Amino acid sequence: MSEQFYNQSLGQISVKELANYLANSPEGLQLVDVREPQEVAIANLNGFQNFPLSEFNSWSEDIKNRLNPDAETLVLCHHGVRSAQMCQWLISQGFTNVKNIVGGIDAYSIGVDRNVPRY
Repeated sequence: MSEQFYNQSLGQISVKELANYLANSPEGLQLVDVREPQEVAIANLNGFQNFPLSEFNSWSEDIKNRLNPDAETLVLCHHGVRSAQMCQWLISQGFTNVKNIVGGIDAYSIGVDRNVPRY
């Protein structure tokens, strides 16, 4: 994932909008968490699939079989930087409806659910 994919505009979603999505469980919504397994063990949100960026080589070639390129896809990390990189990469792979969760799980803990641990 060393290439840069910053030439396309990136959709974003706030953590409050994410909370609304999660409460309404829209059909077909894909939730992706790119943090490392040890980070997910500390703090996580139900329904997210973990695709750690450090393991990019193990899952990247199979991404279109594991995720639907046409489904709405929301991507999470700790603060929003790694998830933005993942969003750009997914777009470069032909994904059509990808959004970065601004502020990541840290912002979710502060602004939505203080029961989600901060680290």
